[in-house]
Amino acid sequence: MYDWANSAFATTVMAGFFPLFFKEYWADPGNPNESTFYLGLANSLASIIVAALAPFLGAIADRGTAKKKFLLTFAFFGIVMTGGLCFVAQGYWQMAVIMYVAASVGFAGGNIFYDSLLPGIADKSKVNYASSLGYALGYIGGGLLFLLNVLMFKFPETFGLSDEATAIKLSFVSVAIWWALFSIPVMLFVREPKIYERVPLSKAVTLGWKQLRDTLRDIRHLRVVGLFLLAYWFYIDGVDTIVKMAVDYGKSLNFEDSALITALLIVQFVAFPAALIYNWFASRIGTKRAIEIAIMAYGFITLLGYFMKTEQHFFILAIMIGLFQGGIQALSRSLYTRLIPDEKSAEFFGFFNMLGKFAAVLGPLLMGSVTLLTGNARIGILSILILFAIGWVLLRKVNISEGERMAREFLAK
Repeated sequence: MYDWANSAFATTVMAGFFPLFFKEYWADPGNPNESTFYLGLANSLASIIVAALAPFLGAIADRGTAKKKFLLTFAFFGIVMTGGLCFVAQGYWQMAVIMYVAASVGFAGGNIFYDSLLPGIADKSKVNYASSLGYALGYIGGGLLFLLNVLMFKFPETFGLSDEATAIKLSFVSVAIWWALFSIPVMLFVREPKIYERVPLSKAVTLGWKQLRDTLRDIRHLRVVGLFLLAYWFYIDGVDTIVKMAVDYGKSLNFEDSALITALLIVQFVAFPAALIYNWFASRIGTKRAIEIAIMAYGFITLLGYFMKTEQHFFILAIMIGLFQGGIQALSRSLYTRLIPDEKSAEFFGFFNMLGKFAAVLGPLLMGSVTLLTGNARIGILSILILFAIGWVLLRKVNISEGERMAREFLAK
C-alpha cells in the first residue's frame, strides 16, 4: 500500500505536472531552454542529496529498529513539501525548485527504508511475489490519482475550479493527501524486526563510511559485479532521464499540455502489463539479452525523439516507453542477484540502491546543459544516447557465468 501511496508523487508531480507548471507558471515561459536547465539541475541535486545520506541513515536504521521511523519521517517531509507547492506564487521558480528538491528527497529517502522492510515481511519463497505486487499497485495507484488530476486539469469547471492553474495546484494537494492516507497501513500493520543495538549519530556516520568502504573492497574482488554496476549506472540514468524530462521536452516542442498529460497516462497503464510480459520474454531469451534489447529500444526511442514533430509521434513514443520501462528495471535487479554472494546480499543491495540514486544525477544535468549551451532541446534529448550506448557496450562485456562462479568462490573463501 505504500507503493500505492507514494507513486502518486512519481506520476502527478515528478513526471507530470511539476515540469509542466514549472515551465509555464514559475519559470520564464519565454526562455524554455533555461527552464529545462533548471529542472535538470533540480532533479540532479535531489538525487545527490539522497545518495550522500543513504549509507549513514542506513547505519542508524539497521542498528536501532528505526526503519519505519525513518520511512515515515521522510514520507512526512515529502508530503508537507508536496502540499506546499500549492502556495508558491507565479514567477517564484527558486522557491518551486527548493520545495521540489525537498519533496523529492522525502520521496526517495522514504523508499530506501521502505525497500529495507521487505525481508521482514516476506520469507524467501514469497519475497518476489510481495515485491512484484507492490510494484503493480504502484502503477495502478499512481495512475488512478493521475487520471483524476488530469480530468481536473482538462475540465476544471466540472470540479468547480476557476482555471487550469488552480487545478494543478490542487493536484499537488491531492498527492499529499493520497500519500499520507495510504501510508497509514505501513504505520499500523507492518512490524519491523526488533534490534536493540542503537548507535549515536556520530558513530552511525562512521559505520556508514565503513560499510561503503567494505562494499567497494568486495566489488574489486568481484570484477563482474563492478562491471555490471558501471553499465547499470549509465543505462538506468538514461531511463530515469527520459521519465523525468519527457514533459519538459514536449513543452520545448510546443506540444499542447493535454497531449503531454495523455502521453504520461499511456505510459502508466501500458507499463504494468508490459512489465509482466517482458518478464516472460526474458525467460525465453535470457535476462541479460532482454536487458540489452531494452537498452537498444530506449536508444531508438531517444533517436526518434530527436526527429519527433507531432503529438501523435509523442503518443507512439509513450507506448514504446511503457513497453520497456518496467521490464528493464525489474530484470536489472534480478540479474544483479545472480552476480552477488548470497550471504552479502543486504550489503550489496544497499550499494545497488545508493548507486540507483546517483544514476539520476548525470542524465538530467547533461540534457539541461546541452540544451542551454546549444539553444536546441532536440540536441539536448539526443545527448542521452551517449548514456545508453555506453551502458549497452559495458553490459555486453558482463560474463554472467563467470560472475556466478566468482560469487560462489567468494563465499568459499
